[in-house]
Amino acid sequence: MPDTWPHLDPHQTRDHEPTPYELKLARTLEDIFTNDGHELSDVLAGLNSRQLHTPTGEPWTEESFRAEMHRLGA
Repeated sequence: MPDTWPHLDPHQTRDHEPTPYELKLARTLEDIFTNDGHELSDVLAGLNSRQLHTPTGEPWTEESFRAEMHRLGA
């Protein structure tokens, strides 16, 4: 009997392979959520303390983080 169930592709909305920056950001965020906390203040402090700055090289702010997550489709 053929498999007729639809399947979920976790990357079905992705239009390109993640860039090295995107992969590093994702790994760093996972580390922050595991070790530092889940509040936005924890995330910003974690990114900045790890010196993973915005794409323009600036420290993260609430506004820049929200804008980047929007840009990335998160």
